[in-house]
Amino acid sequence: MRIISTDHHRNGISGCPFTIHLINEEGDTKVVIMFDGHPDCVAVLSVDQLAKGDIAFGSNSWRGDVYAAELRSREPV
Repeated sequence: MRIISTDHHRNGISGCPFTIHLINEEGDTKVVIMFDGHPDCVAVLSVDQLAKGDIAFGSNSWRGDVYAAELRSREPV
């Protein structure tokens, strides 16, 4: 997994802040959204599939826990 970019969003005044990662894995670019204070809430979507309008579970859905664990292991201490 190669991290392309990372940013943190406060998500408005009352939204749930999150960190967003754009990653490349085996030629597929994915968006990984990790919500602050909710370590089990992670969304992962393929950018190419999103561009085609595919937001379906089972088609454009990925194991968020796997990606979050890998990304957290790379965070500076």
